[in-house]
Amino acid sequence: MQSPLIKKLIDAFCCLPGVGPKSAQRMAYHLLERNREGGEQLSESLMAAMNGVQHCSRCRDFTEDKTCQLCLSGSRDKSLLCVVESPVDVFAIEATGGYKGTYFVLMGHLSPLDGIGPEDIGLDHLKSLVELEKPTEIILATNSTVEGEATAHFIAEMFKNSGISLSRLASGVPIGGELEYIDGGTLIQSLSGRRPYQS
Repeated sequence: MQSPLIKKLIDAFCCLPGVGPKSAQRMAYHLLERNREGGEQLSESLMAAMNGVQHCSRCRDFTEDKTCQLCLSGSRDKSLLCVVESPVDVFAIEATGGYKGTYFVLMGHLSPLDGIGPEDIGLDHLKSLVELEKPTEIILATNSTVEGEATAHFIAEMFKNSGISLSRLASGVPIGGELEYIDGGTLIQSLSGRRPYQS
């Protein structure tokens, strides 16, 4: 019979995305058998993050302070505002090193079936931020899912008469991708979003 503490540990790992009972069991037993020190570090880091990380008062990204370092930076281009669904999207864009504007994190997307409306993803806060900072361009960088597209459309409608330029992330064939391996939906999007060739 399994120890109640081990079962509790396995159940705790199951809260992670993509982790089922078998994977959770492997993780739990690995820490108990081979890496108790790592388990203690994980526990301490998890507790510190859960208690110390909050949302930035401006962009809603994760931060330990009232306002995150990106928002406080004087080197960011305030005329560009990139709207993303999740803090992990900010991380992904920043990792490219190619974007120097600011962000707004929705912390989700519109999903009427799940009861998630505009106020649940902070669109009232976004409207206030845009009125205050007056960016010249809003980049709609929501995911290329049905919900992401619907969210981008809703935001575009919010600001369509504001004089602000609205853009959508280009999507399509990845660099180095071969057409025979690209799914049909991606190819159609690539064709419909084509632009003039510049040599």
